[in-house]
Amino acid sequence: MTRILDSIDDPAQLRQLKPAQMRQLAEEIRREIIEKVSVKGGHLAPNLGVVELTMALHSVFDTPEDLLVWDIGHQAYVHKLLTGRRERFHTIRQFGGLSGYLRREESDYDVFGASHASTSISAALGLAVARDLQGKNFKVVAVIGDGALTGGMALEAINNAGSMKKNLIIVLNDNDKSISDNVGAIHHSLSKARHLETSPSYRRLREMAKGSINRLPVLGDMAREAAGRAEMSFKNFVMHSKSGMIFEELGFKFFGPFDGHDLPLMLDVFENIKRIEGPVIVQVITKKGKGWEFAENDSTKWHGPGAFNYETGVIKKNAGDPPTYTEVFANALVDIAEKDASIVGVTAAMAEGTGLTKMRQRLPDRYFDVGIAEQHAVTFAAGMAVGGLRPVVAIYSTFMQRAFDQIVHDVCTQNLHVVFAMDRAGVVGEDGPTQHGVFDTGFMRMLPNMKVMAPRDENELRHMLYTAIYMDGPVSLRYPRGKALGVEMDAEPHKLEIGKAELLSPTTIEEVEQQDCAILAYGSTVAAAEQAARELAENGIRAAVINARWAKPLDEELIVCLAQKVRRIVTVEDNMVAGGFGSAVLEFLEARNLLREVDIRIIGYPDRFIEHGAPSILKELYGLTSSHIKDVVRDLVGSASKGYEMAH
Repeated sequence: MTRILDSIDDPAQLRQLKPAQMRQLAEEIRREIIEKVSVKGGHLAPNLGVVELTMALHSVFDTPEDLLVWDIGHQAYVHKLLTGRRERFHTIRQFGGLSGYLRREESDYDVFGASHASTSISAALGLAVARDLQGKNFKVVAVIGDGALTGGMALEAINNAGSMKKNLIIVLNDNDKSISDNVGAIHHSLSKARHLETSPSYRRLREMAKGSINRLPVLGDMAREAAGRAEMSFKNFVMHSKSGMIFEELGFKFFGPFDGHDLPLMLDVFENIKRIEGPVIVQVITKKGKGWEFAENDSTKWHGPGAFNYETGVIKKNAGDPPTYTEVFANALVDIAEKDASIVGVTAAMAEGTGLTKMRQRLPDRYFDVGIAEQHAVTFAAGMAVGGLRPVVAIYSTFMQRAFDQIVHDVCTQNLHVVFAMDRAGVVGEDGPTQHGVFDTGFMRMLPNMKVMAPRDENELRHMLYTAIYMDGPVSLRYPRGKALGVEMDAEPHKLEIGKAELLSPTTIEEVEQQDCAILAYGSTVAAAEQAARELAENGIRAAVINARWAKPLDEELIVCLAQKVRRIVTVEDNMVAGGFGSAVLEFLEARNLLREVDIRIIGYPDRFIEHGAPSILKELYGLTSSHIKDVVRDLVGSASKGYEMAH
């Protein structure tokens, strides 16, 4: 049987389908997503939840002339399948393949790049203003989830859009989820509408109200409009001015909630909505994981799984794998916090991703999920620090960027003791440029009062977390995504000396001074540096390996010694060169007038956004491998010139 999906190369073909064909296409899309994601992993449950919604939007609106702006991009797979990328869909999130998110350079249908939450309404409003100033006439639609609506930026945009009165349609995809369960007052208000819609008594009363209007001698669209007003008025009365009335007070016309999986209903709703003047919000109820039992039952687990068996629902994992860095961090935090009532954990809608679910289970009174609100999370933690607590803010490196001003203004300026635990530091692989955590060393290191460190393995992560909790002032701790190294763990965590590096091979400063070169490795790059040094030794080149531990404060005494005695230094980091650990070493050497006396090479990521692909591919491409470190050391040892080079 020929698949309808195989005949869809753009939305114009979608618009020619009959209702029965549309239903069949929806099932084919779900099957395609499940099968392809099962091979390499990806965002599953969010995409299964928006199949009918995406089909309806592309059917009713004349995309790409009408502009469809998605929030986050977790749900972009259906959109990609319908907009000319079906034949390349098997490459999604693979190096050189389709992005897992929205990228303007990939397709005219990707109107605005999306990956971080809460951006769509701001972008859509900007597009609407540009349209009107240029005298054009097309529709602008923003699709945002109820979880992303908790982000302050989305609320700022709604406030602005309501007052500007531009023709703008906001589709609120209400699935009761971010990645973790949604939290907060806005979520609870929308939930009332969601649960009210399913109440049998409410539905009977609502139909009575609509029926009374429909019996009036009013024809066509006017009747439907009047019935809609009656329905909304009744709903607002029942809900005591919650949800829709909030948005209407802000200048929007509010409609819904509607069943986002009822395709004929969605088509009818959007056909009517697109005729309405001014800003509109449409609440659509969907279910993450819709159409696949495993994902429906646990949409958090299946939000972004790795490879899995789509017939059994078993996620593929090798037996005997070491724990992930996230698991090590979570266990260590709970172990320390159980002995100290002043320790609290804060996250921003990423309880599972950061591992703080364990704290929620064991110490619920000291666990705080603030929703998608990183700025609030940081200042909230600053307030707790002033109040005498020891807050640990666990947020991915890429999302910590969103709270930079709060880190500067509310934490560092006041020198408050807040611990920033940044998961997913370095390249994170298939999620690509918006998700790589390659900027945090630079933006944290530049701040007065901030201390910056990274562990070489999971055992050191435990010691660094303990050190961070029991030191003074703000401190950032970064660690990578995925499996740890499987090293032996010490029985108890202990404090590390602030600003002191660790000599790994050789282990004494006297022996280090006799080496041909010194490799200063920061964080997760230490293992590659050690491997390079072992292989160099086989060729008669002596390379010392130092675990830097700290990007700020640096081990200044050691660096001076290396510059004066060894005179050849290579720095390695899983971060941007600009502003990173190697830059810190260069700045220090220049300040001490030592830069002319030493040959130095900096290995890290160049001044560009790093594409998506497996971490192993990206590290090979950008020189963060033992083989590249070896090449750099060989070149350095064989070079007579003095100076600095970027070694990638």
